[in-house]
Amino acid sequence: MKGVLHIDSNHEVLARGLSQLGYENTFDYTSSSEEILDKWPGYTGLVVRSRFSINQSFIDRAPGLKWIGRVGAGLENIDVAYAQSKGVAVIAAPEGNRGAVAEHALGMLLSMTNKLCAADRSVRAGIWDREGHRGFEIAGKTIGIVGYGVMGHAFAKVLSGFGCRVICTDIKPNMTDTWAEQIPLTDFLQQVDVLSMHLPQAQDTDHWLNAQRIDQITKPFWLINTGRGKTMDTHAVLEALDRGQILGAALDVLEFEPSSFEGLFQGPNPHPTLVRLVHHPKVLLSPHVGGWSAESHVKLAQTIVDKVAAWEKITY
Repeated sequence: MKGVLHIDSNHEVLARGLSQLGYENTFDYTSSSEEILDKWPGYTGLVVRSRFSINQSFIDRAPGLKWIGRVGAGLENIDVAYAQSKGVAVIAAPEGNRGAVAEHALGMLLSMTNKLCAADRSVRAGIWDREGHRGFEIAGKTIGIVGYGVMGHAFAKVLSGFGCRVICTDIKPNMTDTWAEQIPLTDFLQQVDVLSMHLPQAQDTDHWLNAQRIDQITKPFWLINTGRGKTMDTHAVLEALDRGQILGAALDVLEFEPSSFEGLFQGPNPHPTLVRLVHHPKVLLSPHVGGWSAESHVKLAQTIVDKVAAWEKITY
């Protein structure tokens, strides 16, 4: 019997599907990485989200490990190159929640441009201010997508019916498709009305949006980030919001999130920039739930099952 260890909870579809593939499922949602390795019996598979890092030391001390299933898209908590060098397959599931992320980004965009949250608070406070909550249509606007991978492509696709122009920038060339046109970064920054970030967390994406790049953006713009928080310099964004260069920011991810994406406010002294961010009137926030729909919960699990099954056909 092949064994698989689940260190994060997921939809039951995942364990059931792996069982049907001949795996014996073991669940440990509380032990540290050291505690898990101390009792490692030679699992074939490891199912993770983001509770702790799967680094070189972990991989070296996990004999028998053949594959790591990341129930999600981001791989920053896994040393992918080292795993692959050791013959360990790394299986991610961006297809499982791309629709949820795209719809969440769209919802944040429409809420922000139509001032829905501010209008709701105003009415609940007994203030009927129609002119103060006059919104903006996205039809005719240029939406710029930073990072045209699975998530960026999904967002471009849902925008197709809104009458807006969609452009993209990416480290890979030749990404133009039905939904978005890839143009040089300098031109991209001169044309965007909305900047939507869909970047993974990596060394070359750290603070991609910083003060210098914000100053290169020609027009006042709305900002969305549903990728990773550390791809954005929060202080620079706040300064741009205060001077009107950024019209509004809708953020599902924050620079100050721990690697597990849990417990942001558990510490006694939150970072002063975080405090400033959460109280800023032009900021719309959600707790890293862009890909966290009821449907994606199932799709993510099933995607891992399907990819493990495909891996087995090739391997065995």
